[in-house]
Amino acid sequence: MKYKMLLGCLLLVMATAFVPSSREVSGRVVNESGKPVSKARISIKGTQTVAVADSLGRFNLLVNNDQAVLIITAAGFETREQPVGKHTQVTVHLKSVVQAVTLPAKLKEPEPLQDMIVMGSSLNKAAINTHQYYTTSNNGLRRDAGVSVRRNNPHLFPVTREPFNREGYDHIEENPFLKTGNNPLSTFSIDVDAASYSNVRRILNSEELPEEGAVRIEEMINYFHYAYAQPKDQTPFSVHTEAAVCPWNSSHQLVLIGLQGKKMDVSELPPSNLTFLIDVSGSMFEEDKLPLVKASLKLLIDQLRPVDRVAIVVYAGNAGLVLPSTDGEHKAAMRDAIDRLEAGGSTAGGAGIQLAYKVAQENFNKKGNNRVILCTDGDFNVGASSNDALERLIEGERKSGVYLTVLGYGTGNYQDAKMQKLADKGNGNHAYIDGIAEAKKVLIHEFGGTLYTIAKDVKLQVEFNPAKVQAYRLIGYENRILAKEDFNNDQKDAGDMGSGHTVTALYEIVPPGVALADSTSVDPLRYQKVKEQKHLPAGYTGELMFVKLRYKDPGQETSKLLSVPVQSQVIPIEQASENFRFAASVASFGMLLRQSKYKGTANYTFVKALAEGAIGKDAEGYRKEMIGLIDKAAVLSDSKEIVHAD
Repeated sequence: MKYKMLLGCLLLVMATAFVPSSREVSGRVVNESGKPVSKARISIKGTQTVAVADSLGRFNLLVNNDQAVLIITAAGFETREQPVGKHTQVTVHLKSVVQAVTLPAKLKEPEPLQDMIVMGSSLNKAAINTHQYYTTSNNGLRRDAGVSVRRNNPHLFPVTREPFNREGYDHIEENPFLKTGNNPLSTFSIDVDAASYSNVRRILNSEELPEEGAVRIEEMINYFHYAYAQPKDQTPFSVHTEAAVCPWNSSHQLVLIGLQGKKMDVSELPPSNLTFLIDVSGSMFEEDKLPLVKASLKLLIDQLRPVDRVAIVVYAGNAGLVLPSTDGEHKAAMRDAIDRLEAGGSTAGGAGIQLAYKVAQENFNKKGNNRVILCTDGDFNVGASSNDALERLIEGERKSGVYLTVLGYGTGNYQDAKMQKLADKGNGNHAYIDGIAEAKKVLIHEFGGTLYTIAKDVKLQVEFNPAKVQAYRLIGYENRILAKEDFNNDQKDAGDMGSGHTVTALYEIVPPGVALADSTSVDPLRYQKVKEQKHLPAGYTGELMFVKLRYKDPGQETSKLLSVPVQSQVIPIEQASENFRFAASVASFGMLLRQSKYKGTANYTFVKALAEGAIGKDAEGYRKEMIGLIDKAAVLSDSKEIVHAD
């Protein structure tokens, strides 16, 4: 008996020794010059594990043993295999593919048309005589510009590829300076979205300057976390204010208003009823689209608890349910449903949205978080696809109590304007995922803020003291401006705030006696007399402005009021907090990218110095990353000026 027990223990030890221990391997994919290769696909040989490199070429993977081999592929580069060994960090150098191509003397028209499948784009016969071609690979021909070629065709085909940039952005007319005498109140809705910053990052890392419409300064500011104090009472958020000399115009002042949402532990969060709505149309084929969507949603699945539920709806030419509502104990079924998704067909976004809301309502949890998570490039082209039609559809659905999170993906046809409108009308938020690192930020590090609303319809109204403020300008929030009457109107929709979210707004102030260059005036009125208030109550004379906030608790339709006076204690910019100085640097960076007439004396050297002096702890490295983007923008801006000069 004793020998049997010893033998059993020995076998158990031996079996344990052969159990593979998973570990995370991080790495970077670069070209021959050491520059990052974004959108590279990294897989583990013999498995279905896949990662996609972000805009800086970075990736993370879980490997089970030291014998794991990485397979790295990227358009325009040779495929490479790299053993992992015992390393936890690897750098992969890819070699560019340079292949000479000879155009056939005569190409029969039916042959290429039969062998090409067009998805999400158009192809005409006259365009065959171009000089851009597919390159051969082990799996057949590569795809480009939404066109796929049958994999069993070993030949080289010329294909149509016009300069491909159909990205859609709304024009933004920057907020002007307003005279306090004529406009004593400034009213706007909060905005917790941060899609603009990650999208601008993607564009700059592609060695281009962003369009002005892509730069929404409030979203760039709110991409970053600020160390505001947590609320001390039952209020869902705290209010922080600070005033200092304006760094880009020393005769002006800058005022910061910061909101800090209450951070809830995951165990405190209500159960979730989530419906993933995934675009699987032909335009989603590229590595930074559907493959990245699948990797992103797997990260989210890993965060789910047994009480949470997920359903999966997909749409292409029409919409369909691929996974009925499933509880969090069956993560394998969720991952399997995601793994089986492939791109192809047109884009019936409206039908997908309708089905997703229907599924969400069928599984509605009265005490939980009910949300549709839309993953798409926004390039809808079948059914309800116009902005007006989609907005009406979303507005009708939001009354059901189902919120909307919009996750944007892709390059070249990304419809930013449409994504913004969908999120705004659907009581939701909008993020742009440019790589797996951003997916981790949005879906893991900011899990509560992205998915759990702690206050809805949050509005601010600021009253300025004319004795202290001649004029003012709200920086950003152009598409969030409200009429002054909207502040007390509980029927007026506004932005929602998630668990742990921070929201920051900046006002540039012109004190009395300072020349106001950007000012429009009207002639004196004939029949009206302006009554000036000569004496303020004693307690108000030291105030710069008075901030009021309205919000509703989730599930309620009556708002609550908060108010905070801001004292006229303006300090030098050097003495301002790190929060203040970094937010000011981001605002100034955004104004430079937009070529704003309000940028004052700011330049990229100035912005970089201001940001570097306010990095603080920066545990995730997001602030340091912005320093690199400032350098890129400076170089690209100089190059653009040289081209225009020539």
